[in-house]
This record gives sequence, C-alpha cells and structure tokens, in this order.
Amino acid sequence: MRQRHQTGGIKKQRGRWVGMFWADGQHKSRVLGLVKDMTKSAARVEIAKIVAEEQAKRAVSVTWTFGAFIEKTFFPYYSRKWKASSTKGSTKNRIKVHLVEEFNDREITGFQRDELQDLLDRRAARFSFSTVDHLRWDLKQIFDMALAEGLIVRNPALLLFTPREAQRPVYRTMSVEDVTKCFDALGHRERLIAKLAVLVGMRPGEIFALTWGQMTATYVDIRQRVYRGVIDSPKTDQSFRKAALSQGLIAEIEIWRSMAVDASDKAFVFPSERMTPLAKENVWRRLIQPKLEKVGLGWINFQVMRRTHATLMNALGIEGKLVADQLGHSLDVNQNVYTRSAVESRQVAVDRLEGSLRIM
Repeated sequence: MRQRHQTGGIKKQRGRWVGMFWADGQHKSRVLGLVKDMTKSAARVEIAKIVAEEQAKRAVSVTWTFGAFIEKTFFPYYSRKWKASSTKGSTKNRIKVHLVEEFNDREITGFQRDELQDLLDRRAARFSFSTVDHLRWDLKQIFDMALAEGLIVRNPALLLFTPREAQRPVYRTMSVEDVTKCFDALGHRERLIAKLAVLVGMRPGEIFALTWGQMTATYVDIRQRVYRGVIDSPKTDQSFRKAALSQGLIAEIEIWRSMAVDASDKAFVFPSERMTPLAKENVWRRLIQPKLEKVGLGWINFQVMRRTHATLMNALGIEGKLVADQLGHSLDVNQNVYTRSAVESRQVAVDRLEGSLRIM
C-alpha cells in the first residue's frame, strides 16, 4: 500500500480547479471550484484540507506496527535517497537488526521516549559510539516520518541522546617512520595501493575502481568507486575530484602501467584474473595485513592510511582547504575527523602562547 506524506497538487481543467491526492493507495482527484470564483491560493488551501482529512482517516482506520511501517513506508521512501550500494545496505541492515527485531510487532503509536532511550543505553554497552549514534538518528527519522504521515501526534525520539558509555573510536595515525616501514614491507602492487591511500588520500573503493583512463600525467580523475563488487558513483558530490599525484608516485604508476596486461582507458589499474576490480577485503586480508603484522603494524587499515594523509599534510603546514579538496570532503570534516594533532606540536603551541603573555 502506497503511503506518503504530501500536500496534494492542483491543476486547471476545463475552467475548474482540480485537486490531486493519494488515498487508500490510489491516485485520486476532486473538483475544488471554478477558476473564476477561486484563486490559486484558495485552491491550495482546499486540497491541503482534503489531504489532512485523508491522513486523519488513515491514522484512525489503519493500525501500523513498527515493522510494517518500516517495510511498507519508511524503506520504500528513503531508499530513493540512499546510495544503491553502501548506504542503503548498511542502513537497512542496521535498522532491521537493532530496531525491527526489537520492536517488530509493536504498534507505532505506543512508543515512549524512555523505552527508546533504554534501547540506546543497552546498545551502548555492546556497540561503538558510531553505531549507537546512527541508531539515535534512525529512530528520530523513523518517527519524524510517522508524525508526517499523521500516525502519531508527537515524536518520542526527538530528545534521545547517545549515551556516554558508548565506546568511542580511537583515531590512530601513522608516523613518518610507520609509513616508511609500511611501504618497505609490501610488494610492488600492494605498495602502490598503499601509496595511493597515504600519499594521495584516496578511499579504497576509489583505488580499486581506478581505470587507466582516469590516470593523467599529474592527477587521478576520481569519478567512480567499487563497493562489494559493484561499480558506483563516489560517496558524495565532493568526492568527484581530481586528486594530485606526487612526482615519485607518477613514476611508479608508469612502471606499473608498462607491466599491465591491458592498459586501455577502460581497463582497471588493479584487475583480478577476470579483469574485474580486485576485492578490497581479499587484498587486505591475504596480501597486505599479514605483511604489516610482521613489522608490528597490524593495527593499520585503509582508514588509518587516509587519516595519516590528512595529519601529515597538516604537520607540514599545508592549507586545510587544499587537504580537504584532495581527500574529497569538507574542511570541517578534514579538521575535526581526519586530522590528528601530535602532542609535540601542541606543546610548541602552548609554549608560543606562554611566550606571548611574557610569563616568567
């Protein structure tokens, strides 16, 4: 059954205002009045009243369970917004596992704020801050939609908070020595992959989706990524970018190109035996991580590499906007999420502050 929040529409038809709206899963229309007797604004007011009446009828006549509302209303609508691969898959799975399994048969009208907060408190004892914080946002969005549909009179998730007990992530970065040790431990292909992550700041999905046509003499033209074997568009609009290549890396890329079985524009830079993109998980688990563990760098992953790019660039005094553009996200994200300041640099900063105040 198609249920959507909307305010209806109007059109002129044979000298009359005709209102259009959804009711009982069907597209319906109703004559509102003559054009000569009714202004367009008045016609809009009338159709809004009709839509409100239909929503009120539906709220009374239909008893929605939480699970049914998610499957029949929430997922169909928001799936149009989520990216087909990563966001849609992870969000649906999170909501099904943590929320639908918990509240599947509960009536959507019967929720209280405290029981939703209790759920977040329980999840905080077992899951990361990120997971619990996403669940908090999921609940708010779900009940916002139920409110918009006229199924509830207030949003019980509006004031929810992420518990302090939720385990916050430790954002580690590599030192210059760690980076050198990492590169030295890897073979030619895997070293090149690691350098694209650390030196260029590319995401793994962008690296494994690279084609030779995206490689220019000075930069990588990033316009696609691969997620679970599916070629997709980049994560955000800012992710469409031209990421600069260092001179030494350009030379290494050319050596790798000379060794390629197929170096045509549409061929992948890192192909599998079937000439499809290599699987990130397999490459990391079988070829990169074991070698890093041998040199004491088993804690590293692709996120650490990308965060290291931002942190080392910041340490070199590179303008934050340049780093953000290279990474493909906003300046705020670059400064607050990816860049980690070393305590030594903060020591220099407080020393400078002390000196400026002439404290003896």
